[in-house]
Amino acid sequence: MKTPFVPGPRYSGWLPGLDAVCYGGDYNPEQWPEEVWEQDVALMAQAGVNLVSIGIFSWALLEPRDGEFDFAWLDRVIDLLHGAGIRVDLGTPTASPPAWFFRQYPDARVVAKDGTVLGFGSRGMAAPSSAAYRKHAVRIATRLAERYGDHPAVVLWHVHNEYGAPVGEDFSVHAQTAFRDWLRARYGTLDGLNAAWGTRFWGQVYGDWQEVGVPSATPSVANPAQRLDFARFSDAMLRECFVAERDAIRAHSALPVTTNFMAVACPATDLFAWGREVDIVSNDHYLWAADERNYVTLAQAADLTRSVAGGKPWMLLEHSTSGVNWQPRNVAKKAGEERRNAFSHLGRGADAIMFFQWRASRSGAEKFHSAMLPHAGTDSRIWREVVALGAELGQLGDIVGSRTRADVALLWDQESLWAQGLEWRPSEDLQAGERIQTFYDRLWRDGVSVDFAHPAADLSRYRLVVAPASYLLTAEAAANLTRYVEGGGTLLVSCFAAAVDENDRVHEGGFMAPLRDALGVQVEEYLPLRENESLTLTGLAESGATVTGTVWAEALTLSGADVVGRYGSGPAEGEAAVTRHARGAGVGWYLSTVLDADELAPLMSRVYADAGVVTSGLPEDVEVVRRADVDAEWTVAINHTDTPARVPVAPGTVDAVTREVTDGEAQVPAGGVRVLRRALGEPA
Repeated sequence: MKTPFVPGPRYSGWLPGLDAVCYGGDYNPEQWPEEVWEQDVALMAQAGVNLVSIGIFSWALLEPRDGEFDFAWLDRVIDLLHGAGIRVDLGTPTASPPAWFFRQYPDARVVAKDGTVLGFGSRGMAAPSSAAYRKHAVRIATRLAERYGDHPAVVLWHVHNEYGAPVGEDFSVHAQTAFRDWLRARYGTLDGLNAAWGTRFWGQVYGDWQEVGVPSATPSVANPAQRLDFARFSDAMLRECFVAERDAIRAHSALPVTTNFMAVACPATDLFAWGREVDIVSNDHYLWAADERNYVTLAQAADLTRSVAGGKPWMLLEHSTSGVNWQPRNVAKKAGEERRNAFSHLGRGADAIMFFQWRASRSGAEKFHSAMLPHAGTDSRIWREVVALGAELGQLGDIVGSRTRADVALLWDQESLWAQGLEWRPSEDLQAGERIQTFYDRLWRDGVSVDFAHPAADLSRYRLVVAPASYLLTAEAAANLTRYVEGGGTLLVSCFAAAVDENDRVHEGGFMAPLRDALGVQVEEYLPLRENESLTLTGLAESGATVTGTVWAEALTLSGADVVGRYGSGPAEGEAAVTRHARGAGVGWYLSTVLDADELAPLMSRVYADAGVVTSGLPEDVEVVRRADVDAEWTVAINHTDTPARVPVAPGTVDAVTREVTDGEAQVPAGGVRVLRRALGEPA
C-alpha cells in the first residue's frame, strides 16, 4: 500500500501542480460526441478552469459487462485535459451501479421502510451492506487506481457521490443481518442491548439475536433507542463503503481521497465522523430558492464544512451557476449572485470553487439544471459571469492555504439531531435544525464569525459557545461544557437541552441534570404552547421593551442562577425565563423559550458583553469574513444590499484583484464583492 496523502499545515500546492484556487466543475464528456470534447477543453481554458471532476456516473461505460472493462474513452479524455494543463479529480462511479449489476444481484437493491424494493433507473446506490455491492465497488475503484494512480493529470480521488442522498437508510435483508452484527459489537450481549433500548417498556425484551430486526414499519411508534441506533448504523454502513474504496485506491496511489458531503442538507451522515476519514473535506451546496436570505444558510453550510475540516481549507465541489432542477420552483440566480455565492465560500475557507456541471445536459433528469456552459452557449450572461469569475479567482492564488478564524462556536451533534427528530416529542414545532439556523442567523447578522463544534470537543479557544439544540447530551459532553465554563468560557444553552443521554433515556436526576452545575438551573417541567400561541418576556431588553417568544416554555428550578428575564405571560407567567450563572471563571446562560432572530438581539447583546465578543457594526446584509496566514490577512466583503456599503479596513490595505490601495475604509458596490489584502506586520 502506498503512503496515504497527509495534508500539511499549509495547503499551498495541496494538489499536485495547483498553487491556485481550484476552479471548474463536474465534466461528463460521455454525454457528448468526441468532437465536442476539444471544444470543451478550449472553452475551459478561456474560462480559467484548472480542475474538473470526471467519471462520477460512468460505471456502465467503464464496465459494460461484469468483469469486462473499457478505459479507452477515459484515457482519451484525461490525456486531452492533461494536454491543456487541466487537472483531474477522478471519481469512482459507485453511486450508480449499472443495470447488469442489479439484474445479477436483485437482492442488492435498497428496500424502503415500508418494504418497497426500489428499482433501477434513478440515481442512488445499492444496499450499502450488500456484499455483492461492496465487492464490485472495490473492484472498479481498484482498477481505476491501478490505471490512473500515477497519471500526471490526476490530482485527487473522488469516491462515490453525496453519500446518504438520496439513500440514507436501507431495510433489506442485508441490512438486517449487518445491523445485528453492529449491535453485537456495540453492546456485546442481549442484556446490554435490552438495557440500552429500555425494552421492558411495551414488552419488547429480546431473548435471541434472531429476534432483533431493523425498525421498519410498525403499528405504533417504534422504540426510539432502536431508531437512534439504526441511524448510527446506517451512517456507519455508508462510511464503511467509503473506507473500503479509499483503501483500495491507497494501495495504488498516494494522492488525496475525498468524497463530497452535503453539509446541513443531508441528515443521514455524521459529518464529524466522516471528516476523520477523508484526506480533504469537500462539500456540495445548493441555494434553497424559496428562502430569500439563502446566502445566510450558504454561509452556515460553509462554516460547518470548514469546522468538519478542523479549520483547514476545504473544497466546494458543487454549486450552481443559476437555477437547479429539483426544487418546486427553480428560481434563477440574479446577476452577480453567482459571484457573491462563490466569494462567501472562499472567505469561509474554501480553496476550490467548483460547479455542477461544466456543460448543461440535453437529456435526463437534470437537463434544466444550470451549468458553466449553458444551453444558450457562450453568448449568455451565465457564460460571461463564469469567465469573469475565473479571471478574478486566478488573481487570488496567494489566499490558498490561509485560514478562517472564529471566536464563537455553535454546537453541532448529528446524533442529537437524529434523536430530537424522532416521533412523540413534547412539541413538533420545536425543531433542532430551525433552532441552529436561527441562532446562526443572529450571529451572522451581528457580523460574528462562527465555527461549529461537537459538544465533547476541546472548546477552550472560544470566547463563546452556543448550544441551540442539545437535546441529547452525554454525561461526558456535559462535563466538558461545565469545565469550559469553569475555565472562563461563556456558555449559552437554549431550551430542551440535555433531556436525554446517548440511548435517548432521560438523565438520572431529571431534565437537564448534567448541566445543573454549569447553568445553576434545572427544568422541572416542559410547557409547550399551542399552535400559533406566543408569550412575552420582561426584563431581558435593557430598553425595558418586552420580548416575544413562541412554541415553548419551561418551569425552572433555580440552583444558584440569577434571573435575567421572566415570563410576562404564558404558562409560566412571572417565573424565570432567562438565567445567568457565574461558575468558576466563566458564565452559563440559559434560555427556556423560543426566540426568533430579531427577538434574540437583546439576549445576545448581553451574552456578547460577558464573552468579550465584538460585533461588526455593519448593516445586517453586508457580509465580512477574514482569512489569514503568517504573511497576510484577507478581508472578503460581500454586499447583499441594493446600496453601496463602506467597510473599515486597516491603512495600507490593497484590493487583492485590482491592487488599488485602500486606507481607512473600502467601498463595496451594491450587490458587489471586494477582496482586500493586508500584509501582516503593518499597522492595524
